[in-house]
Amino acid sequence: MVAPPHGGKLINRISKGKRRIRLLSEVEELPKILVPKDIAVDIENIAHGVFSPLEGFMNQEDYLNVLNEMRLSNDIPWTIPIVLDVDEEAIKDLREGDEIAITNEDGKPIAIMKIEEAYKWNKREHAFKVFKTTDIDHPGVAKTMQMKNILLGGKIELINELENPFHHYTLRPVETRILFKEKKWNRIVGFQTRNAPHLGHEYVQKAALTFTDGLFINPLVGWKKPGDYKDQVILEAYDTLIKHYYPKNAVVLAVLRTSMRYAGPREAIFHAILRKNFGCTHFIVGRDHAGVKNYYKPYEAQEIFREFPDLGIIPLFVKEAFYCTKCEGMVSEKICPHPDKYKIRMSGTKIRKMIMKKIKPPPTMMRPEVAEAILKWENPFVTI
Repeated sequence: MVAPPHGGKLINRISKGKRRIRLLSEVEELPKILVPKDIAVDIENIAHGVFSPLEGFMNQEDYLNVLNEMRLSNDIPWTIPIVLDVDEEAIKDLREGDEIAITNEDGKPIAIMKIEEAYKWNKREHAFKVFKTTDIDHPGVAKTMQMKNILLGGKIELINELENPFHHYTLRPVETRILFKEKKWNRIVGFQTRNAPHLGHEYVQKAALTFTDGLFINPLVGWKKPGDYKDQVILEAYDTLIKHYYPKNAVVLAVLRTSMRYAGPREAIFHAILRKNFGCTHFIVGRDHAGVKNYYKPYEAQEIFREFPDLGIIPLFVKEAFYCTKCEGMVSEKICPHPDKYKIRMSGTKIRKMIMKKIKPPPTMMRPEVAEAILKWENPFVTI
C-alpha cells in the first residue's frame, strides 16, 4: 500500500465554499504582503499537502530546530527551513494574531495567513547549516543572502490557485494516492530530477522497477540556476523516453513545483519526504543528489539517511552508472569487473556541452530519440 503521509496526516489548507467566499470578500481590507513566485508556489505546496505536516511557514522554534537538529520541534524529521521573509517596514504596524493577505507578483491574493510570530534570523548561520558553506558562489547561499531580514511564522489558507503552465503534468498528493491504488501499486519508487534523462538515469530507474510495482518520475519545475535544463525540455525528453523505452502502465510522470535549493544531503532527505507525501514507498538516491559544483562529497546525500531511521520511506542507494564497451551495456562498479579504458561515464556536463554545440550525444550516453527532442530547441537551458 502507498506510504502514509509524513507526520501521519495529509495536510489540506485549501479554503472552499462559503468560507472562501467570505475570505475573498474580506481580503481587500487586510494588510498585504507580496511574495515572489517561488514562495507563492510553496504556499500551494503547503495547502495541498506536498509539505505535510507543515500547515504554514515555520515559527522560530521549528525553524531553529530544523536548522540545528534537522527535525521539527515535535521530533518529526525535516531538513529544509520553509520560511517567509519580509522587510521590517512591511510589518511595522502588524502584531501577532493579525491576519494578512499574501499576494503574488501580479497583486492577486493567493492566501490568508495568521501571524503567529515575527523573528530575526542569521543568514550566514542559516547558509552554513543548510548548505554547509557560506560561499556566495553557491546558488543557495547567494539566494539566502538576498532574502529579507524578518521571518514570519503562521498557518496559511489558500484562497486562489496560481496559474500553472504545467497543469497537464500536475498531480496533487491526494490524486497520486488514488491513482497508485487504482493501479494496484503497493511498492512505488520515486525519482527526483532536474535534468533531461541520459542512459544513467534510465538504468537506475529500471533497476528500481525490477522489484517495485511502479515508477513515479517527478521532475522538479521551478527556479533553477543558469545552465540547468528548462522545465519544458525536461518534460518533453521524459515523454519521449517513456513512450519508446518503458512498458505501458509502469510509469507515472508528474511535476513537483518548487525551487531547487542545491542543499545536497539535507535536500535529499527533503526530496524523499515530499515523495512520501505523494505516496511513494521507496526513493532513489544517486550520486551527488541535489549537489552543485564540489560542495558535497559524491555519496554524502546517501550517508545522511543513516541519521533518519524513522523517515518512513525506503531509500534506494545507487552507485554511478556507466556504459561498458566490454559488457556492451549500462552497468555499475558493483557488477562490472572491467578497467576504466572500457568505461564511458555519464557526464551531465559533457552532454550539456555537446547539446550547446548542437552535437547529438552518442547512443552510449543518451537515447537518440531523447537527444533529438532536446536538440529541436534553440536553447534548451536556463539563461537567467
